[in-house]
This record gives sequence, C-alpha cells and structure tokens, in this order.
Amino acid sequence: MNQNQKEHYKQRIFDTIFEANTPKGKLFDICLLFLILISVGLVVLESVPTINARYHTILITLEWILTILFTIEYILRIISVKNPIRYIFSFYGIIDLLSILPFYIALVFPAGKFLANIRILRLLRVFRIFGLTRFTHGKNVLVLGLKESRDKIVVFLSFIILIVVVIGSVMYMIERNHPESGFTSIPISIYWAVVTLTTVGYGDVAPVTGFGQFLASVVMVIGYGIIAVPTGIVSMEINKASNSKEQIPHNTEVCPNCGDDYHLDGSKYCKTCGNELNPRYY
Repeated sequence: MNQNQKEHYKQRIFDTIFEANTPKGKLFDICLLFLILISVGLVVLESVPTINARYHTILITLEWILTILFTIEYILRIISVKNPIRYIFSFYGIIDLLSILPFYIALVFPAGKFLANIRILRLLRVFRIFGLTRFTHGKNVLVLGLKESRDKIVVFLSFIILIVVVIGSVMYMIERNHPESGFTSIPISIYWAVVTLTTVGYGDVAPVTGFGQFLASVVMVIGYGIIAVPTGIVSMEINKASNSKEQIPHNTEVCPNCGDDYHLDGSKYCKTCGNELNPRYY
C-alpha cells in the first residue's frame, strides 16, 4: 500500500469518526451514542446487588465487549489524525482515554471500573447529530461565555481563597481554647470557613463562643451574596455571546491536525494550528 492509499484510508476513517456532517459520520455518532448509554447503564446495573448477583456474568461480558469496541475506536482516532499527540492531550482525547482506562485498571483494582461512567461525558461530542445548527450553536454560546468570563472567575476564586484563609485563622484564634467546638487547627478552621461560606453547613464543626457565633452568622450572610457573583458573571458573558450570533460558529468541522472543532462558518483553515480543514485525498 503506497502513501496516497494510506492517506486515503486515514481520511475516510477521519470523516467517519470525527465529522458529523456526512452520512457515515452521522450514523457513526448515532451508534456511538447508543453504545455509550448502554455501557453507562450496565455499570449502573452492576452496582445494584440484586441485579449483579443474578446477571453478573452477562453484565461483565457486555461491559468488556463495549470496552474493546471503545478501545478500537480510540486507536482509530489516534491513527486518523495528523497530530496524534495533540489529540491525546486534548479535552476530548483525555475523556476518550479515561472512558476505557477504568476497566483495565479494574484488572488490578476491581472497584475502579465504576469510574467508567465518566464516558457519559463523551455525549458532549455526539450531541452534534441532533439538529446540527441548534445544538452546536447553543454549545458554542456556552463555551464562548465561559471563556470570556474565565479571567473574572479566576480573580473571584482567588479572592474567596484569601477570604476563607483569613476567616479560618480568625475563627481558630477565637475558638482554639474550646476543644468541644472542633476548631483544633487552622486547616480545620479553613475547612469550616469553606463549608459555611458555601452555605453547605455540615455542622461537624461549630463555634461555641458568642463572638465565634456572631462571626459565623456574618460569614453565612456573606455566603448568600457570594453565590450570586459567579452566576452573574457567567450569565452576562453568555448573554453577550448569544447576542453576537455572527461570531458564533454553526459548523461541526474538526481539524484533522489538532482536533479543534470551534471554527467560524466558511473557514478553510484551523484557527488554532493553521492546518487546512477537512482536506480531501480522493
């Protein structure tokens, strides 16, 4: 087999596995969707003692058949792209790998296979098949909104980390002479500050002094205000992205070199690596 024939078959594999705007690609994604749902269902059923006791052999056999199929698919993805390393360490590449690893890890640590349900995240890719424009546009609006709010969220989270360290240290200083309160160290106090600030309130650590309870009340009130901040930031950016429809891509083309699928409509080259989008070898 000469080089041109190899490139020909690689391109056919790529169009089938990665592209959703071709008949074969759409059929492949539909089959992949059902296989993912079935595999997740099998893992869930195996965790039910009564079902597992009765159908253990069948469940294990089906799980391994699907795992082998997903492994073959993962290998084909690596073979069909121009830059395998880039795909392997991409978001979807990591998800694809993590979806098959648990069953091989289970050969040594049996409980590890229950992590296989991470493969449900692969549905993010195959959602493209349902009304390409509507679903892809919605996904891209969300992605763009999250990207645009990234810096603000990082600053916000950094501020929260500083706040919980300060609050935890102050609470430890106040409550450290009262062992029954549970504030036995600054790390434990910081844990309490995180739980209280996020309004979770497990109650396993609680202040017993008057000033400590007053500070806890202040932290609880602040927590309600803090919850609204990241929501507002992300909502604002998503609203901006939604109102800028001309900048949101609707296509589903995947770069054969780097795997990026976030391109403007009509683009001929990948915005990330400059590679030609979906070149034809036949």
